[in-house]
Amino acid sequence: MKSSSLKIGLALFLVLVIVPLVFRSSSYSMTVLINAAILGFMSLGVWLTFSIGRINISQGAFGLIGGYITAILASRFGVPFWLCILASGVGAALLGALIGLPILRLRGVYFSMLTLSLTEATRLVALTATGVTGGASGILNIPTPFQGENSYLELYLFAAVLLILGTLAVWRITNTRLGRVFRALQQDEALASSFGVNVSAYRVLAFSLCCGFGGVGGSMLTMFVQSIYPTSFTVTDSTNFMLYCFLGGLGSVFGPALGALVLFLGFQLLAPLGAYQTLAYAAIMILAMLVLPNGLLSLRLPKRTHALEKANVS
Repeated sequence: MKSSSLKIGLALFLVLVIVPLVFRSSSYSMTVLINAAILGFMSLGVWLTFSIGRINISQGAFGLIGGYITAILASRFGVPFWLCILASGVGAALLGALIGLPILRLRGVYFSMLTLSLTEATRLVALTATGVTGGASGILNIPTPFQGENSYLELYLFAAVLLILGTLAVWRITNTRLGRVFRALQQDEALASSFGVNVSAYRVLAFSLCCGFGGVGGSMLTMFVQSIYPTSFTVTDSTNFMLYCFLGGLGSVFGPALGALVLFLGFQLLAPLGAYQTLAYAAIMILAMLVLPNGLLSLRLPKRTHALEKANVS
């Protein structure tokens, strides 16, 4: 327990103190880290739906919804960002509950394909509802509280704290009765129902929480770039949120954050390959899945004590 607390403390010190000190002078590095933190936060919601046995490929849709809520409230009504981000999270969560009630009856590939279609449908609605969303032209010049010389640093710290709080919240959920119910649904919904669990209500709750994470993340990214378009979140983004969870590891709540950092940073590092960037990215991703089917967090360094024991035996 003491060792775990020390590791967590060192990780927090690295994220909140060392990283800003090292990279604060590079706007490009800070941009990459800001994006990685926000994408990791959004992936936490997808991880929650994995915990009830659903493969969700619609997080991009709720990121887009949250982004448009923030863009409309901030640019047209002058609502402060702090209220915009709250409204985006709550709005996306409520919409997720309404949509989730009928579609969560499906399982397996049927649910996955429906959520995939939901992402594309949301993009098309944003494209055609020109009176609300601005259509293909989007919404530009969205006001942001992060301005001035230290804007990148401030936004990074906000995104990092948001990711930390989100991870702690999901970790807390997994260690309560609610988390145990979610895991029961993942194992056998019929058995859980026989013990008096309201399966439909808990499924909708998990999906709604996921959508809320997506809405908040979409709000953050929209405020960061100060613009939003129907293509700001696509099917590719929804797929990436799922991949972040897979690469980091579904067995730990820290998996989404690690997966988002490694994949997003890795994609940026492959930029010199030009037209072959995506091909190389896909090849590395496939290789990683083959070598580490349980994610990066399944890696375990050999302990020194084991090495000493072997030496003594010999």
